[in-house]
Amino acid sequence: MKKPKIIIVMPAYYAGSMLDKTYKDIKKGLANEIILVDDASKDDTVERAKKLGITVYVHKQNKGYGGNQKTCYTQALKRNPDCVIMLHPDYQYDSTKIPQLIQPILKGEYDIMLGSRIRTRDEALQGGMPLYKYIANRFLTLSENIILGLNLSEYHTGFRAYSMKVLETLPFKNFSDDFVFDTQFLVSAAYEGFKIGETPVPVRYFPEASSINFRRSITYGIATLYTLMQFILEKLHIFHYPIFSKESTT
Repeated sequence: MKKPKIIIVMPAYYAGSMLDKTYKDIKKGLANEIILVDDASKDDTVERAKKLGITVYVHKQNKGYGGNQKTCYTQALKRNPDCVIMLHPDYQYDSTKIPQLIQPILKGEYDIMLGSRIRTRDEALQGGMPLYKYIANRFLTLSENIILGLNLSEYHTGFRAYSMKVLETLPFKNFSDDFVFDTQFLVSAAYEGFKIGETPVPVRYFPEASSINFRRSITYGIATLYTLMQFILEKLHIFHYPIFSKESTT
């Protein structure tokens, strides 16, 4: 059997201070290529990435978290990969766990794998997750499980792996340029019937790790519930939404 082609993508925004640590934890030889897309940062993210030998693409203007991922996956697909890992370069997620994340995809057991931060409440809170984020995560995850018919421990992790078929099928260019991109991705995947699995991963919370503030968390929560409403209306053939469309709106 030929060796699978693995691509790691890093959506980056002011990630210079933590990039080296994130990169050094990635098992050598695991990925065929690491791609970093810098979203118009003003720090040394680009310079550090180039010194590490990472392939770098730079947005001249900030396109947002979702907009960054669109560039990540567009570039990754050009490499014809078997599996694409999305890893935040801020050292929040433990990149030594990538092998556990991708094996179920390479074996054909799942199409998408999520690195779940929530195994128990105490573990999540002791790891530094703010209480309000934990409560919001639990509420949104319960809503998503009920509506999508799944049984995942969380949907809001920034550590994920996708098969090439998923990226070729989902209309991700139609998704939001903001943080709700991640939710739309999984809701669209569930609509298409892709198999979604998860594995527990430790997570680190500290000032340098990127995170959205309380106000943006509220906006994200509302946008997530709206996306679930879209899923219901799409399933009932009452309305049609671009996040379930094969025709790009960009």
